Amino acid sequence: MNVKEIWKKIASQYVLLNLFAMAVVVVLFCVGVKYGLDIYTHHGEGIDVPELKGMTYHKARLLLEEEGLNIVVSDSGFQKTLPADCILAQTPGFGTKVKSGHTIYVTVNSPSSPTFAIPDIVDNSSYREAEAKLMAMGFRLTEPQRVVGEKDWVYGVVCRGRRVSNGDRVPIDFPLTLLIGTGSYDEDDAALDEYVDPTYEADPTEGIHEVHEGNPAGEVDDFVEVTAP
Repeated sequence: MNVKEIWKKIASQYVLLNLFAMAVVVVLFCVGVKYGLDIYTHHGEGIDVPELKGMTYHKARLLLEEEGLNIVVSDSGFQKTLPADCILAQTPGFGTKVKSGHTIYVTVNSPSSPTFAIPDIVDNSSYREAEAKLMAMGFRLTEPQRVVGEKDWVYGVVCRGRRVSNGDRVPIDFPLTLLIGTGSYDEDDAALDEYVDPTYEADPTEGIHEVHEGNPAGEVDDFVEVTAP
């Protein structure tokens, strides 16, 4: 079989039709993938996220459902001036363009203030250390109360007139008062600090008395030995 016959066989109508059909299938597949992805990802479609801050969760959910969006509570906070179940923050923010079916994450206002455990500060830290720890947690501190003891050492924590201990849970909006030492002591403590064990002088007759009682040789018997006849 020469080259001419081979070329004639390849260029036959049957082979050309198969190649054309394959090319059409490839083109249709590429076009289908392109438009399919556009439909699946909502290409070119954008929905402006509405402002939800200050809105109740129920009202925000209804609004987002009308826009074809979803809502999920991701966190909670507490603001005394706002009603419970009020939205404090949202992600994505107001005005962001998203696609249909996108989820909006919100932070809602808790009906009561959150509580936190008092850290290990009582009789274990200075005033400055305790102040820094409590303020970092969000607690509000009043003027410290001075007590007798080592200067600026924390001897207790008072919340609304009641002493609290390490580990006790306290609402974050309750003010705390630290009991710290003044660096001075009362008269009883001063008397204990100045106390010296007394010394006693030895009694010169004590040793003689002990010897007299403890040594039978020191006793005198008034009797006469009588011999048998």
